[in-house]
Amino acid sequence: MPPSPTEVQKALKGADYPAQRDDLIELAKENEAPDEVVDELEESLEDDRYDSPADVMADLGGELGGD
Repeated sequence: MPPSPTEVQKALKGADYPAQRDDLIELAKENEAPDEVVDELEESLEDDRYDSPADVMADLGGELGGD
């Protein structure tokens, strides 16, 4: 089950888009995201670059806008 949009938004707080995949994962770690969220980002983010939070959620199999 993918993390909720709220969990992802918290994990990626402060991200500047467009953003590189590895930068987003590092930011999640710096923001002390739960291991499950970081693991899901590492496993699910397939593109090298993301133009928006919605692009991130699309790879995670969810949508922004609520839990």
